[in-house]
Amino acid sequence: MTIEATAFARAGLIGNPSDGYFGKTISIIVRNFSATASIEPAERLEIVPSPADLPRYASVEELIASVRRIGYYGGERLMKASIRLFADYCAANGIALKRDCFSLTYRSNIPRCVGLGGSSALVTAAIRALREFYGVFIAREVQPSIVLSAERDELGIGAGLQDRVIQTYEGMVYMDFSREVMETEGRGRYEPMPPSLLPPLFIAYDANLGEGSEVVHNDLRERFARSDPEVVAAMQRFAELTDAARDALTNGRPHELGPLMSENFDLRLRLCRLSERNVRMIEIAREAGAHAKFAGSGGAAVGTYESESMFDALAAAYRAEGFEVIKPIVTG
Repeated sequence: MTIEATAFARAGLIGNPSDGYFGKTISIIVRNFSATASIEPAERLEIVPSPADLPRYASVEELIASVRRIGYYGGERLMKASIRLFADYCAANGIALKRDCFSLTYRSNIPRCVGLGGSSALVTAAIRALREFYGVFIAREVQPSIVLSAERDELGIGAGLQDRVIQTYEGMVYMDFSREVMETEGRGRYEPMPPSLLPPLFIAYDANLGEGSEVVHNDLRERFARSDPEVVAAMQRFAELTDAARDALTNGRPHELGPLMSENFDLRLRLCRLSERNVRMIEIAREAGAHAKFAGSGGAAVGTYESESMFDALAAAYRAEGFEVIKPIVTG
């Protein structure tokens, strides 16, 4: 019998990149894109590479284009890390796993390296499939930490819990990662919010643009570790923006989300070195009268718009400059 598990892309609405720095965020699931892991019994443990990870190219130019688009690393390392961390969790909790071997197949249509949570979706899907294959219960609030450990501790990917939380809980979630919560509970405090509270949203992305989140986060992590005043103050402000957004949404003022997102981006622009192409995504939104910020580490923007005519103008402007545009599907 084949077991199949799915996890979706995600977008950080407000607060990021403070989730790895005792901050607060609100994030949404993006069901337009997904990652799937399939497991079936086999005589030997086998990881079957996704077609996108097979080292076969029509030419040197195609190889170079692939590396530019998705980097040097594929999903196989994520699957290996997922299996190891799942086994470690079970061993640490006295859970004996049956000795059956399996074949693990994975695939994803989430644009890579554009900050939509592609790697964490693959790991989340793999952990779900492993959990079902072995009949292991993992509490929902615990699973994001396992996914993060697979990426951060095993693979050195600089990241926080945000992606893993929203991909586990789905919908829309407010997350509190403040120091006192993390130190007393060992994880954040997660509050699902009704997606019906949201204003109209769009996502723009460039599949040929992004860079891995480890590139962005490693510099910030070093500055945060040495208590760089600019970084510490920015993380506090990101958290304040998140609380303001939560208050606006829960009290029927969704129109206030957009300006808060714009402030979030302006703060990030002062904090980090950003490519002109990344910044251009935000400029296009503002030129159309919309608000936007990065959905993650760069390569994708999430924003609000006021009317269908504004969305049509946004879509035309983005596509004229080589970006793709979607309306995110948040509920199933």
